[in-house]
Amino acid sequence: LRLTSVSQKVASAIRNRRGGAGWFSRHRGRTVADLKVTGAAVDRGDEILTPQALAFVADLQETFGRRRDELLARRVERRAEIASTGRLDFLPATKEIREADWTVASAPADLVDRRVEITGPTERKMAINALNSGARVWLADLEDANTPHWENVVSGQVNLHDAVRRQLSYDSPEGKAYRLRDDGRLAVLVVRPRGWHFDERHIVLAGRPVVGALVDFGLHMFHNAAELSARGSGPYFYLPKTESHLEARLWNDVFGHA
Repeated sequence: LRLTSVSQKVASAIRNRRGGAGWFSRHRGRTVADLKVTGAAVDRGDEILTPQALAFVADLQETFGRRRDELLARRVERRAEIASTGRLDFLPATKEIREADWTVASAPADLVDRRVEITGPTERKMAINALNSGARVWLADLEDANTPHWENVVSGQVNLHDAVRRQLSYDSPEGKAYRLRDDGRLAVLVVRPRGWHFDERHIVLAGRPVVGALVDFGLHMFHNAAELSARGSGPYFYLPKTESHLEARLWNDVFGHA
């Protein structure tokens, strides 16, 4: 799974077509017409749930949603196999790969030093504190640390959008102002989307909920990958709860397609 090299290819592709107008003109057919957002309005949500961004998410769902479903069914089969045999081991079919002489791509400069990381939800005040903390990496958690109700799903993307552009600020009801520091480095942003098992019931395509991981990944990629690349960084992801090489391969294909 070479996500670093795939990310580099994605960043190059996005630089060549920033703004997405050409892509949207080729993908704004029935996918957008069949996609419904059923969640209530969220402050600044219209900046995130644009027709272009939703078309991007719909395309990911149409391309990969069925494979995700098949892999979830395969999890059930795999658990039954393990229970019946009492054995958990590597697959014989991948022995040649495991024993071969191979390496993965080097980590990008942003992620070479990860001695201290901080994790937490994408709530606005906590995001500012995490970025200012002095940690090398902020793991922006859209999964376990984040209650996935609709307002959190959308406002978290708003906060990621502002964090990437160094526009994140918050004024508390008590009158305390929170701002991003300008006297030192900010933590590198790594986004943790939801696992493959979770559906986003507030975004429906052809009568079925869209895969939550594709919503989290797709909205962040669409709005922020080109901006991160232009700033000398990139879209980095922590991929949770991956249970097989086939699920890792699916992520790899999602990156390449995006």
